[in-house]
Amino acid sequence: MDINETLSDGLKRELKVTVPAGELNDRLAARLDQLRGQVRLKGFRPGKVPTEHLRRLYGKAAMAEIVENIVAETTRTAINERGEKAAMQPEIAMTDDEAEANEILAANADLTFTVNYEVLPEFEIAEIKGIKIERPIAEVPDEEVDERLNAIGEGSRTYEAVKRKAKDGDRITIGFVGKIDGEVFDGGSDDNTQIVIGSGQFIPGFEEKLKGVKEGDEKTIEVTFPEDYPSEKLAGKPATFDVTVKEVAAPQELKLDDEFAQKLGVESLDKLKEAVRAQLESEYGSATRQRVKRQLLDALDEKHEFPLPEKLVEQEFENIWRQVMHDVEHHGRSFEDEGTTEEEARAEYRTIAERRVRLGLVLSKIGEEAKVEVGEEELQRALYEQVRRFPGQEQQVIEHYRNNPEAVQALRAPIFEEKVVDYMLELADVTDKTVSREELLADDDEDDHHHHDHDH
Repeated sequence: MDINETLSDGLKRELKVTVPAGELNDRLAARLDQLRGQVRLKGFRPGKVPTEHLRRLYGKAAMAEIVENIVAETTRTAINERGEKAAMQPEIAMTDDEAEANEILAANADLTFTVNYEVLPEFEIAEIKGIKIERPIAEVPDEEVDERLNAIGEGSRTYEAVKRKAKDGDRITIGFVGKIDGEVFDGGSDDNTQIVIGSGQFIPGFEEKLKGVKEGDEKTIEVTFPEDYPSEKLAGKPATFDVTVKEVAAPQELKLDDEFAQKLGVESLDKLKEAVRAQLESEYGSATRQRVKRQLLDALDEKHEFPLPEKLVEQEFENIWRQVMHDVEHHGRSFEDEGTTEEEARAEYRTIAERRVRLGLVLSKIGEEAKVEVGEEELQRALYEQVRRFPGQEQQVIEHYRNNPEAVQALRAPIFEEKVVDYMLELADVTDKTVSREELLADDDEDDHHHHDHDH
């Protein structure tokens, strides 16, 4: 077997591989020998089918399998022996001349193919010790606990029917038929819907026009669907709704007491408050973690500069761009609305893709050098979380992960990343800073998720 490097340019490599016809023939003979013991053919005793006959029947199929195996094996071995790591699955190019391909499949001609790939770049990890990190910490204010309790209470508030005109806070039960240009549209009708006036459940303008109605009223309401409405068929369209009012009900006093807590399965109001506070503290903790992680990733990004595999950047960019175009098409957003152009947006998202790939490689190498591993138990926990998200489809979800190694890798990557972040925080110079709730939870001015939500 002959392997020649035909290109070495930056991270790009191309190898030309030649496998002599003799080796193909030897492999084919061995495979046919194996088949001889397995096939049952009319007119032949088991194991006694002549080689020529087997070759005529199975030669081409067996050879196609042999070629596939040789290509995979050779590619893997050649790259390993060169001490390289391919950034992505190498691209293989073989002859597309049918006559030539048939000669190879008949083992009469040498098999030649080229392997194109990019190698992972070599780089040194910058010093992590001494990276300065400010950890913002906020206390959960009592009033936020009360706000959250009230919101829970709203969900279980009771209402009583009244024979008066509807006002803010009332719950109205209606039937309605929605039309666009006089035609009834899909999903625009219901004969029993409850709306609390002022809750903003329906499209803007709808609830306000129900103020003043009473039981038994029939009314036609005209509204326009918002430009960013999820259904593009309806977005920005004017519509009419023929509404029948079935009931107007007034909200009853909300009593946040032990009895209310017990209805939710908690022994007392104090215990419910504790649970709500713990939940808010956990949300604050997540926000603190995000900010700390962002500072760490920013510092790593700043300290590392090395060439990136183009194909990896391209793949990352495509993933981001697909999401951007989905938002443009389905939510009626445009580049102009965001004060940019498609060309500028492409350039910006390419920079983001480069950052993600760079950080992915850096975190991967730090984790490797620090011997960070994701245990079987941690993976099982992550899988269990996924399974819980799809009640009734547990078996399908488990099968999906069992059959897709890349899906398992997608579960492993974020766990690995968080463990690498923990390892770095041990080394970094972290100081705590008390901040207000607003500061902790505020969106940053810069593009706050595209730059940083990084999964390698």
